[in-house]
Amino acid sequence: MADPAPLDPTAALPPNPTAASLLGFLHHGPRSGWDLTVTAQECIGGFWSVTRSQVYRELAGLARAGLVRELPTEARDRKPYELTDAGRDAFARWIAELPGPEVIRHPLLLFLSFGDHVPSARLSEAIEQHRTAHRENLTRYRASVELVTDPFAAATLDFGIAYEEMVLAWLDRLPW
Repeated sequence: MADPAPLDPTAALPPNPTAASLLGFLHHGPRSGWDLTVTAQECIGGFWSVTRSQVYRELAGLARAGLVRELPTEARDRKPYELTDAGRDAFARWIAELPGPEVIRHPLLLFLSFGDHVPSARLSEAIEQHRTAHRENLTRYRASVELVTDPFAAATLDFGIAYEEMVLAWLDRLPW
């Protein structure tokens, strides 16, 4: 049976990157909002922020646009979604576009840019907190290297390792 026509007039537009990532994950089969949130955190959470509320909001919009279809509710009231043909087409349009430039949103850099208003001990505390988080990320990424078989996921993981190593080296050079 063919998919219904999109209900949302914006459905012909490529989805935003967060919605597109959900469509990408749904290529692997139906998943609930909960499953998609976990998958997003595991697969792209290190470089693309996706909250549970965003996942559910995007799923609702994707369903209105006819890009995903709700399936019957499963155990624990989880409602799975599956990709429609229109969703596959929308993802194909999105992935056909070259990605735009990255935008750095680094809370510590924002904090440090106003460092002349922050007591030295507080600066040191913030830096140590970030150092700990980046060490933990680096340890987790390095532990995942042997588990990743997909070359694209491996390239993404390699970037994450290089990024964490760079940030840790930069943190070590700070004077606080």
